[in-house]
Amino acid sequence: MPEGDTIYQAARRLREAIGGEIVTGFDLRVPAYATADLTGSIIHDVIPRGKHLLHHIGSDTLHTHLKMEGQWHVYRPGERWRKPAWKARAVIETREWITVGFDLGVVELFPTADDEEHFGWLGPDLLGPNWDEAVAVQRLASDPREIHVALLDQRNLAGLGNEYVNELCFLRGILPTTPTAEVDLPAAVRLGHRLITANRDRQVRVTTGDTRPGRTTWVFARDGQRCLRCGTRIKRGKLGADPTALRDTYWCPSCQR
Repeated sequence: MPEGDTIYQAARRLREAIGGEIVTGFDLRVPAYATADLTGSIIHDVIPRGKHLLHHIGSDTLHTHLKMEGQWHVYRPGERWRKPAWKARAVIETREWITVGFDLGVVELFPTADDEEHFGWLGPDLLGPNWDEAVAVQRLASDPREIHVALLDQRNLAGLGNEYVNELCFLRGILPTTPTAEVDLPAAVRLGHRLITANRDRQVRVTTGDTRPGRTTWVFARDGQRCLRCGTRIKRGKLGADPTALRDTYWCPSCQR
């Protein structure tokens, strides 16, 4: 599931392959940018911004968001793609590599000078070079909603998705429905930063310290199963900022109160 650590890894993989190279082929397979062509431009960098991925190419930014199913693949010229071509939404070629974005939820192209206009609303990036715990805590403290909803709001802090938020609530011993005002926010934010930082270089995301199948998470996607700590059955519910943004919540009725 794409969260901040997934985007961090994707950006690093792309940067290592095509960073500093010259574009030899450019194809955005979405109607709004079907005629865009950055061939001949230098790929200055590929960076993560929370759950957003930015290619800085020439004087432009290619912004993509994976949503739930998106992926970026890296291939050698002539290598067979692991997904069908009709799923490709962005193709960037250099002399030695071809990078392909499949099933991308968002594809946008705009001048790099407008980056802040597009992303200035994001809260502090948990994996960014300018991570600011104090600002994240301050933004959360002004959010009157449930802690699950507040932590998912990328305006408060950028990078946490539903898996991390459910796991964070478990580790702090609080229900997802707990009002944010009742939470020890510095402790929660600090732990969230430690969790995602610990996973940014891992192939498999782990919040329990146990990499065995079925034991990598405490509660996420484990509804009906026994709590790994106390043995109580994990429960599942729905919560969101509004009825159109409901997300699955998971909790242990004994460990979280």
